[in-house]
Amino acid sequence: MTDPPDWRATITVRPRDPAWIPWIEQSLAPEAAREVPRARAELARDASGAISVAIVARDTGAVRAALNTYLGWIGLAVSTLDSVRSGAEPRAPR
Repeated sequence: MTDPPDWRATITVRPRDPAWIPWIEQSLAPEAAREVPRARAELARDASGAISVAIVARDTGAVRAALNTYLGWIGLAVSTLDSVRSGAEPRAPR
C-alpha cells in the first residue's frame, strides 16, 4: 500500500515596509527549523524579496493547524513592527 499524498499550502508575505522582511524572516526561522511530527515548513524569498512559507503536512488537520500557527506568528511580527514603527525604529537583525 502507498502512503497518502501530502497536503501543501504556501503563505506569501509582502509587508508594506520592505525593511520589515528580515525581521519577519528571522522571527519565523526558528519555528520553521523545528521538527513537527505531522507537518514541516520551509522559508524562502522570491525575486521581489517577499517571504514564502511552504507547508507540507500529512493530513488536512495538520495543514490547517500549521497555517493557523504561521499566520498567527506573521500577524504578531507585523503588529509588533507596526507598534515599534510608531516609536523608535528598530535596528536590522544580524
